[in-house]
Amino acid sequence: MKITVIGGGPGGLYFSILTKKAIPTCEIDIYERNKPEDSFGFGVVFSDETLGEFLKRDMQSYELIRTNFAYWDDIIVARDGENVSASGNGFCGCSRKTLLKLLHQRCREEGINLHFETEINDLEPFKNSDIILVSDGIGSAIRTKYQEEFGTKITLKNNRFVWLGSTKPLDAFTYFFRNTPYGLMVAHTYQYEPGMSTWIFECSDETWQKFNFEVTNEADTIAKLQDIFAAELDGHPLISNKSHWRQFPHVTNDNWYHNNMVLLGDAKATAHYSIGSGTKLAMDCAIGLSDAVIANQNNIQAAFEQYDKTRRNSVEMIQHAATVSLEWFENMNRYKDFPFYQFAFGCMTRSKKVTFENLQIRDKSFTDKVLNEFLETQNSKLITHHLNSPAFTPFKLRDLELQNRIVMAPMGQYSANDGLVNDWHFQHYTSRAVGGLGLILTEMTAVSETGRITLGCAGIYNDNQVVAWKKITDFIHKNTHTKIGIQLGHSGRKGGSKIPWEESFSDENWELLSASAIPFNENSPETSGLPKEMTLADMDLITSQFVQATKNATEAGFDMIELQAHHGFLLASFLSPLTNIRTDEFGGSIENRLKFPLRVFNEMRNVFPKGKPVSVRISATDWAENGISEEDVITIATAFKNAGADIINVSTGNTVAHQKPQTGRMWQVPFSDAIRNTVHIPTITAGNITDIDQINTIILNGRADLVALGKPLLLDANFVRNAQAYEQFQPEDIPNQYKMGISHLYPLQANERKQTEGMKKALKPKSNKK
Repeated sequence: MKITVIGGGPGGLYFSILTKKAIPTCEIDIYERNKPEDSFGFGVVFSDETLGEFLKRDMQSYELIRTNFAYWDDIIVARDGENVSASGNGFCGCSRKTLLKLLHQRCREEGINLHFETEINDLEPFKNSDIILVSDGIGSAIRTKYQEEFGTKITLKNNRFVWLGSTKPLDAFTYFFRNTPYGLMVAHTYQYEPGMSTWIFECSDETWQKFNFEVTNEADTIAKLQDIFAAELDGHPLISNKSHWRQFPHVTNDNWYHNNMVLLGDAKATAHYSIGSGTKLAMDCAIGLSDAVIANQNNIQAAFEQYDKTRRNSVEMIQHAATVSLEWFENMNRYKDFPFYQFAFGCMTRSKKVTFENLQIRDKSFTDKVLNEFLETQNSKLITHHLNSPAFTPFKLRDLELQNRIVMAPMGQYSANDGLVNDWHFQHYTSRAVGGLGLILTEMTAVSETGRITLGCAGIYNDNQVVAWKKITDFIHKNTHTKIGIQLGHSGRKGGSKIPWEESFSDENWELLSASAIPFNENSPETSGLPKEMTLADMDLITSQFVQATKNATEAGFDMIELQAHHGFLLASFLSPLTNIRTDEFGGSIENRLKFPLRVFNEMRNVFPKGKPVSVRISATDWAENGISEEDVITIATAFKNAGADIINVSTGNTVAHQKPQTGRMWQVPFSDAIRNTVHIPTITAGNITDIDQINTIILNGRADLVALGKPLLLDANFVRNAQAYEQFQPEDIPNQYKMGISHLYPLQANERKQTEGMKKALKPKSNKK
């Protein structure tokens, strides 16, 4: 087998070592454009897990690397002189130049041919190679030449960064943050050998521009950064090595191979340095590719297919985590005024891979600082109660105080008759109130008969409906500490839909209304209905229906109202440019698109008791091209805040049928974060949040104030009770009839938690510290 490797980075070198060891008869040639002693950048980072993999694959490489790294167990977050350390993180730093030298040594020992100062732009001389490994970096000339075949996509991220070194010794991986007159700057720093440390400086483009940095002016860059981070450098100089300011390129490829070519390293996929080095990703993939080639020596295409199959999901997960981490740094100015420990906790949990519980297991002294600071900002007396769970702190909106931060999200039950709730709704809402929720938000409740989404939707537009709802609210208020709010809305162009579990639409239908005459399902208006573009008279009627529904909600005893302005329903149809193409005063700019929803809100707020709060639920993205922008969303949230909204319930999507949402764990939290910490209004978040640890993490890092659960509460009305037992929190609202259950549930959950934490500790990679 003949293998040609283009690019002499760590990934290509390590692939060659592993493959040559397993297939001694194969011929491997590596072509590198630079000299053997050249290296750009300073140190690289590996985790205990990665080093453990090296140990299993090539003991010689492992021992060479292991004797040349600086090891640390702590991560330090520092801001303007304050600092906090979190231990239990096994990492090492190694000089990139040293790493390359050691891998060169291993290549020569295995009989691999190294060719330096050789630029490869033409593959014709290698057409007879069984494998051409394209590993020549982010700017890969070969990948660029075949970008259509590989399906290459490159997106430049917003922040500016520059890679420098220093002689400053460091005891831990340290994030140094500095507030400057032009915004926050951060230095990602770590020691990689005695007397040398890596310093990656990062800031927003706006901050970079205001400092008048120049891309290639290294002397000016060093002078300014040494001044800004003088205290952190402590008299040590910054050192450059072709250290030019850059924007991080996010590289993906739809196809990892084409004919006999296969991609590796940064040529294939990049991961932001804030979650570890690209070198780690390249070497992990080198292992995967080598395994595939060894297993399929006589079928290279099968080897490439195995490589893609076994590695793509892992790479995409790492890239996603890296992107989430990167976005935290892109938006770090949102958090610059956070209390210090909350800021540090947000930095540590930014990628969603690390949670409060993870950190608590690693270093309880760190999480205790974070928790105590949070409790002090909420209510100092809570500290004496040994409260370990932010989710169970109270939260106040106007005169309404919630006993905890867990909310039941509006979930359609589609079980009403003529808009009238019944015994099903009674058990649905009251059982979850007895289960200890802080707040229940009802399913979307129509303000008129024609405002229902389906024939099974609830309403509050007549006296019988008010009486039925009051039966529910009276029970909740009498028997629980849970509060209940009603979501008032109008289906708009989504009216007349079928009940989800029924196969066909009802024969009964009605005239649909929307901002513009655009059906929900653009490709099939006969099933979704062509709505009428609303007239001024329609707006007057709808507004009066919302006002009457608000009065009815007061009479029915609701503690709170939420205005439905999300998911493409009537009010939301005015907010999105995909559903509002009007040319009058209610279309065009976001200010115009807001006019009707704001009118409805203002008139509702005027008739609702002043001591009771009003929430507004909005869609923060349409997940579709040319949809609502982030700037629009900030304008919308600000407008509702100024009009008197007390909290924004942040949802996303469902505006158009052709949406392409990017789902995953806690996938809507970033949108809540943006609104909460830009507009400075409390928020509710939702979206695949499944356990108390995630809820605590979200609240502690300031991304939302309340967390709404939907599906987790459908089959577990006692989610909160189980979570309280898991956290060993003793609530005051367990009904007397159920208190004897404490002696069973609390020890059970404590034992399960102990077992879970034991498993997490056992699964932690063995330390590779010398």
